Amino acid sequence: MKIAVDTNVLLRDVLQDDLVQSRLAKSILQNAELVAIPVPVFCEFVWVLRQGYKKAPSEVAAAIRLLMDSPNVVTNEQTVEAGLAVLDQGGDFADGAIALEGRWLGAEEFVSFDKRAVMLLKGQGKKARLLS
Repeated sequence: MKIAVDTNVLLRDVLQDDLVQSRLAKSILQNAELVAIPVPVFCEFVWVLRQGYKKAPSEVAAAIRLLMDSPNVVTNEQTVEAGLAVLDQGGDFADGAIALEGRWLGAEEFVSFDKRAVMLLKGQGKKARLLS
């Protein structure tokens, strides 16, 4: 079977905080021929782990990389890597994903009111501007 997975399935597998749901999540993820993980799922995944469970950026990044290394997982790897590059620097995964997908869609620069996001993206050599 080929599945698109919701954030809560990934969370149950990673957190193992509900015995029944965690077992079901692990089983479906391991037995599926293909597990499609859309980028918005990773954005939610990061937000829940960082805000709700107070996980360190390095722990969240490791969990994403472990998922991406699964042979049956497919995702937009380039966008996820852009998100991870910002997360690895202590920023918001979504900002890196947004900046890359924006460029792919034809944008010339990332604009935001978020000082940290702009600073981190500029530090990566990306064109970014703080609105003030």
